Amino acid sequence: MTAKCNTRVLHIVEAFGGGVFSFLADLVNETADDFEIYIAYGVRSQTPENFRKFFSDKVHFICVESFGREISLKNDFKAYFELKRIIKDVNPQVVHLHSSKAGFLGRFAANCKKRRVIYNPHGFSFLMEDCSALKRKAYRIIEKAATINRAVTVGCSKGEYQEAKKLNKRAVWINNGVNISKLDKICPEVTPIQETPFKVCTLARIGYQKQPGVFNKIAEKLPETEFTWIGDGELRTELSSPNIKITGWLKKDDAVDLMTKHSVFMLTSAWEGLPISLLEAMYMGRICVVSNCIGNRDVIKNGVNGFVCNNADEFTATLKKIAVMDKNELEKISSAAWRDVLDNYNISKNVKEKYVKLYEGNPV
Repeated sequence: MTAKCNTRVLHIVEAFGGGVFSFLADLVNETADDFEIYIAYGVRSQTPENFRKFFSDKVHFICVESFGREISLKNDFKAYFELKRIIKDVNPQVVHLHSSKAGFLGRFAANCKKRRVIYNPHGFSFLMEDCSALKRKAYRIIEKAATINRAVTVGCSKGEYQEAKKLNKRAVWINNGVNISKLDKICPEVTPIQETPFKVCTLARIGYQKQPGVFNKIAEKLPETEFTWIGDGELRTELSSPNIKITGWLKKDDAVDLMTKHSVFMLTSAWEGLPISLLEAMYMGRICVVSNCIGNRDVIKNGVNGFVCNNADEFTATLKKIAVMDKNELEKISSAAWRDVLDNYNISKNVKEKYVKLYEGNPV
């Protein structure tokens, strides 16, 4: 990339935690030497207290005081005018919006005739199954209404891109990715896949999206297997099976390192964009067993680089199958997952080949 430090990029993110946080940190750090970067953020319970240390010291931070996760006409109006003021003060050439709340407010606060506006849903709100059908329909209408502002929507997986195209003809497809070099530093030597008895883990917030009740049901059906949930959340009481250990939130390096001590990484999600934790587990050579939803099934090819399941019974049967599989067959699946991430989900490659083009106004 050539030096472009006279180009200012303003990232706006309300969901400043979890996978969105990891993605944004990697994206920003890949571009901080070539663009002048600002991040307007909201604080969530998952936001690391020392979040600045995850970013280049060249990045400028602006706290959006009115940002809140829940819909509130009063606070959302305040956030809208706060964003308009921030955009006016920063005067960026590019505004990059992350997740639904920031995406909606930001597309109206930014003037798309004056600057390039890019929107990453990171999982469309109308796919959230913890909402009523009426509310999901309303979210879809809101997403459609916001496309009048001519922003480019980025689908972070094939499935999300297909949904985006139904709403916005200016949609593009750029896969989520992980920082390969960072993972290599965290775990220079990955623990080989264990022979029986193997251990199962996940890495996520314990909330409705990740369906902890399903995770618990699977654990109950396999009482001799050790399960670990790396993370915490409001639904932790649903993980009641005695063979489940809940670690609480861990530092990133510790969480990834613990993941490699387990043979199987399992995601029981109701919906996804494209989960960073899944890509990390694949790169670490874990056997991945995931639910059949957008994001998961876009990455995992059943029986090739992992397994896709439709319900708790299928998860249970698959785990039993893995327990008796030939070690060479498991290593073949593990190797295929690792290679897939290396070839298709490398954040450095995706940034240099695609996001920089978007920032410059070129087709991807």
